[in-house]
Amino acid sequence: MDAYQQLIQTISLTMGAAWASGINLYATIGMLGLLGLTGDIVLPEQLQVLQHPMVIGAAALMYVVEFFADKTPGVDTGWDTLHSFVRIPAGVLLAAGAVGDVNPAMVIVAGILGGTISATSHTIKAGSRVLINTSPEPFSNWAASVTEDIAVIGGLYTALHFPLVFLILFIVFILLSIWLIPKLWRGIKILFKKIQTIFSRELKKEDIQRKLPQRPVE
Repeated sequence: MDAYQQLIQTISLTMGAAWASGINLYATIGMLGLLGLTGDIVLPEQLQVLQHPMVIGAAALMYVVEFFADKTPGVDTGWDTLHSFVRIPAGVLLAAGAVGDVNPAMVIVAGILGGTISATSHTIKAGSRVLINTSPEPFSNWAASVTEDIAVIGGLYTALHFPLVFLILFIVFILLSIWLIPKLWRGIKILFKKIQTIFSRELKKEDIQRKLPQRPVE
């Protein structure tokens, strides 16, 4: 393998792991570990710990928990909020580990980029779930969750086996993110303003009712 191919594969693994961890960290860890353990791919030395059966088992267990939490309206948003403190740091670590032993500067750069990418994919996932939860039926949550799982598994497999294809799709993702995140943010602000208006009306009704003279009980 020449230096150009090695560079492309490293960039693809770095960005792929960071992007996928922002959506479903446990599927990302489990898939990297299984592919490394079976010899399908050769992980960088810093990521070979993912091949340990205990790590794979823990990732599989948490994936099952997330599988159900992610498909329950309301619970999915709480789960995403909690994992804001898990997925993004994990994206930093996976991206930094993916570059291997190059030099400290490259590791730091990879970590910074990895954190940014995982934060971006996590923001899109969590933001879209907040808006989807305004729908009373659960089917949209199920469809979104299954689509995300398929995207993570398929995207990570593409990053590992077809790095050039993944990098092209990754550029498309970045461009879509620049367009989509402001729209998600505006939608969330409108939603919270509506919720605030409803609560304000209820509080005013209660206040008016308290101020009305009470009729004596006969």
